[in-house]
Amino acid sequence: MKVHTIPVTPFMQNCRVIVCNETNKAALVDPGGDPEKIAAFVDSLDVEVEKILLTHGHLDHVGASVVLKNKYNVEIVGPHKDEQFWFDALPMQCQMFGFPIMEPFLPDTWLEEGDKVAVGKIDLSVFLCSGHTPGHVVFYNKPSSSVFVGDVLFQGSIGRTDFPKGDGPTLLNSIREKLFTLPDETVVLTGHGNETTIGIEKRTNPFVSGRFG
Repeated sequence: MKVHTIPVTPFMQNCRVIVCNETNKAALVDPGGDPEKIAAFVDSLDVEVEKILLTHGHLDHVGASVVLKNKYNVEIVGPHKDEQFWFDALPMQCQMFGFPIMEPFLPDTWLEEGDKVAVGKIDLSVFLCSGHTPGHVVFYNKPSSSVFVGDVLFQGSIGRTDFPKGDGPTLLNSIREKLFTLPDETVVLTGHGNETTIGIEKRTNPFVSGRFG
C-alpha cells in the first residue's frame, strides 16, 4: 500500500490517496475541497480510482466528494449513519465558513463498526470513533500498520468537541478503547497536520494523559 497526501482548502485538510501496489486501484480518503487539485494529482499517478472514503461529515472533509464521484464514476463510502445531520447541514456549513454553497448529499453506503472496506487487495477495518462527531469512523490497515483517523486524534492534540453533537468524554473513550489498542508502531494518518504514531500519542499527548482538562 502506498499513501499520498494532498493538503486542500484553507483548513489544510489532508486528503489521502490510497493505492494498492498489486492492482493499481485507489481510493480517495476525505477529499475536502479543491477537486481540480486532487484530480490533477490523482491523474498524474495513472491509477484507477474505485471509491471515495469519508471519515465524517464536516465540510472540510467532504467538500469535493460529489465532483470527484462524478468524475471517476465511483461510490462514496462512509461514514456512519449518525453523520447524516452533518450532510443535511452542508449549506449551513458552507455559509458558516465562507465556502461556496453546496447542496446536501448522502454517501452511497453507510459504514458500521467492524465493517471491512477493500481498495484493490488492501483490506481496511472500520472502527466507529465517536466524539468529534457522532458517526466518525476510522480506517485501519494492519499489514501496513497505519490508521486513517480523520479528526479524532492529532499529533499532540485531539479533535474538537464544541460543534453540535460533539462530546469530549466520548471522544477520549474512543481514543483509549479503539485507537490505543492498536500496536504502538501504528502510523496515525491525521486529517490535519503531521502524522504521528499510536505509541508517541500514548506517551506524550497531554489531552489523553489527563494533563489537560
